[in-house]
Amino acid sequence: MHQLAATGSERGVRNALHRLAETGLVDATAVGPSVQYTLNREHVAAAAVLELTSLRPRLFDRFRASIDAWAIKPEHASIFGSAARGDGNLDSDIDLLIVHRFDKPSAAWEEQLSELSSQALRWSGNYLQTYVLSTDGLLAHLEAAEPIVDDWKRDGVRIHGPEIRTLINQLTHRESA
Repeated sequence: MHQLAATGSERGVRNALHRLAETGLVDATAVGPSVQYTLNREHVAAAAVLELTSLRPRLFDRFRASIDAWAIKPEHASIFGSAARGDGNLDSDIDLLIVHRFDKPSAAWEEQLSELSSQALRWSGNYLQTYVLSTDGLLAHLEAAEPIVDDWKRDGVRIHGPEIRTLINQLTHRESA
């Protein structure tokens, strides 16, 4: 459980599980020298716990709905970093990569980004950190072997458009043609 939680000390996680077992929210079963914990789905708080486990996918769905409603759509959008990995905390921001195909962003484009930033804070309590690139800017990042590109590929949760690997493949093949 400590490894899954990716936070706190092993002893702290063990103590928390012990307290949850005392409340009846989890069942504790000795399995050899270890203890196996399972959610007691009959507990009145079980539904709330299960609801909390769906927060991240629901947040991503809100991002999708918001960007899908934009008048000027990006070529690609994906959440990456701690929000994508699920290991963020109250102080973490939400990292969003947005790739577009135009040279100079319009005022309407900037307005969309600003509104999304405000929405993200209202939805989650976390600030939105946007990385906005043109397709040429993305190619420049690739050419320079920027380490952040590996983060986008490894952690990215697609919000709009093709997967980042697919977009990169399309752009690099277009450049070589």
